[in-house]
Amino acid sequence: MKKNIYIKTLLLCLLSISFSCEKLVDDLNTDPNNPTDASATLLLTAAQLGNVSVQEGHLARLASMWSGYFTGSDRQYKDMASYNVTGSDFNNVWGFVYQGVVEQTKLIIEKSEQNNNRLIQAIAKITKANALGTAAACFGDIPFTEASNIDIYPNPAFESQVSVYASLQTLLDEAISDLESGVGSSPGAADIHFNGDASKWLQTAYTLKSRFYMETKEYALAEAASLNGISSSASSFVMPHGNSLNVNENLMYAFIGRNRVGDVNAMSALAPTLLDPASPTYKGNLKTDETARYNYHYATLNDVLMPNVYSTGNLVGLFGQTASYPLITFEENMLTIAESKARQGKTDEGLEILNTYRAYLNSGGGLHPSYLSSGFTYKYEPYNLDDLASGGILNSTGLSTNDALLKEILTERYISFNGQILGFNDLRRTRNEAIGVSLTPTSGDVLPERMIYSEAEINSNTSAPSPVPGVFVPTPVNQ
Repeated sequence: MKKNIYIKTLLLCLLSISFSCEKLVDDLNTDPNNPTDASATLLLTAAQLGNVSVQEGHLARLASMWSGYFTGSDRQYKDMASYNVTGSDFNNVWGFVYQGVVEQTKLIIEKSEQNNNRLIQAIAKITKANALGTAAACFGDIPFTEASNIDIYPNPAFESQVSVYASLQTLLDEAISDLESGVGSSPGAADIHFNGDASKWLQTAYTLKSRFYMETKEYALAEAASLNGISSSASSFVMPHGNSLNVNENLMYAFIGRNRVGDVNAMSALAPTLLDPASPTYKGNLKTDETARYNYHYATLNDVLMPNVYSTGNLVGLFGQTASYPLITFEENMLTIAESKARQGKTDEGLEILNTYRAYLNSGGGLHPSYLSSGFTYKYEPYNLDDLASGGILNSTGLSTNDALLKEILTERYISFNGQILGFNDLRRTRNEAIGVSLTPTSGDVLPERMIYSEAEINSNTSAPSPVPGVFVPTPVNQ
């Protein structure tokens, strides 16, 4: 018995020593400078920056060349402008979408569910919807339900573009419900767009819903959503920028104006010809003066017409170093209301909204403040039905009044979305319509219809489409 007591006592002592030693070395292999976990708020900033890389980076540059905003003029961008791209050109984009946004927002939602912070959940869902909606628009069918769950789905299924759009609408409805609940604490400055302002996120969610309905050509639903969307330029969803090199500067400026000077210009682009008062295809008229907007969007440097990257204190161009980049905006929302009304034959209402938008432009909206006192003139007087009638200033080809209105709205959307992926989406959506913006191919006689899938994804995911659709194959919503 004594022997048993002794053995038990010895074991207890050994266990006690063992546990004490474990406590001494518990953190020995933990590097405080390399954390293995992060809070939902810290992850939120990373996810938002990932989304900005999707919206403002390579896809936007390529979409701008394929939409007549920019001209690829040197190195690989000259080839890309002629629609010569490979899957490797999109590896980083795919990574930003799925690792940078989808994976991070999944973690954010899981963490914020633990303390029922529905505000942060909503922001994460809208960020995820923005990234995946852009991917669906650009690529077509993409992984959605099975994405970012590699342990269960090592080869996530590609879901149809139409079903992805439907799932995104559901995701945004969830975000709207989260925001309307009023539950959750603000992430503050970790939210780099709105500093946790729930009312601005709510408007953004509705405008994003309207964007997706436009892309699936469900115009009545687009109108309904946009009526609850972004109501002022101060509520626009943008990426703010600063003047720190390689830190917070505008990505277009960094590429065009500093890192890759000469790769991109606007010498053969369509958009400047519509804005230039000296051009034979100038869109201005007795009620419209585009001089200021032309000079804000484009500038001539060493006899080369360029996207405007001016960044001095006197003039900050559309793509200036400190210029905020538009993601989901008041401009988009207003023009969506106008177009969706015109699509439904509501000519008077559509014209009223277009004139409201023109009043915004006439007050200096859509221009950097430095251009309001630059001496460049601008004018956007309201249109009336006579202007839209056959023979009117907006209808020299005998269109119906409503078609003339729709053409003007589509042209305005085209100009207003300069440098954005949204312009490329609009062109593909309206390409088969007689009244849409007409673009001439850079090479050959066929225009591009999609970006192509990441080479890394095709090589690693056995669920990837085979054969891989090429750049001239329309995505399902545009067939």
